[in-house]
Amino acid sequence: MENHPPKEDDATTSDVSCETDPSLSSNRPDSQSNHVGSTDALAKALSSVLVSLIRDFDSKAQNTLDSQDQLDSALDRLTRELDQLLEDAPLQFIMQHAAKISSVRKRVSSLNAVLKSIQRRVDNIDRMIQTGTLQEKTAKGSS
Repeated sequence: MENHPPKEDDATTSDVSCETDPSLSSNRPDSQSNHVGSTDALAKALSSVLVSLIRDFDSKAQNTLDSQDQLDSALDRLTRELDQLLEDAPLQFIMQHAAKISSVRKRVSSLNAVLKSIQRRVDNIDRMIQTGTLQEKTAKGSS
C-alpha cells in the first residue's frame, strides 16, 4: 500500500483501517470481533465526515437563506418605489419594467420557499444523525 500524506478531508478517516480480504481473517477465532470493531470504526469515521459535511452545507444554506431574505426585502422596497413612479408617470416603458420586477419578485419568493424547505430537511437529517450517535453511545455505555 502506498503511503500518501493525509489530505485535509481525510483527517478523520486516516487512522481508520478495515480488513478487505475475508480469507485472511477467517483463520482466526476472533476475526468476527475484529471485523465488527473495524466496521464500527469505519462507521464512526463516516458519521463524523457526514456530520461535518452536513454542518458545512447547513451553514452555507443558512447564508443563502439570509441573502435571499435581503434580496426579497430589496425587491419589496423597489416594488413600492416603482408603484410610486407608476402613480406619477404611467408610461408603457415603466409598465414593462414593473411587470419584469414583479415576475422576479415572485421567482425569488418561490426560491426562498424551496430553500426553507431544504433547510428543514437538512435540520431533520442532522437531528437523526445526532440521535443515532447518542443512541449508539448509550448502547455501548450500557454493554
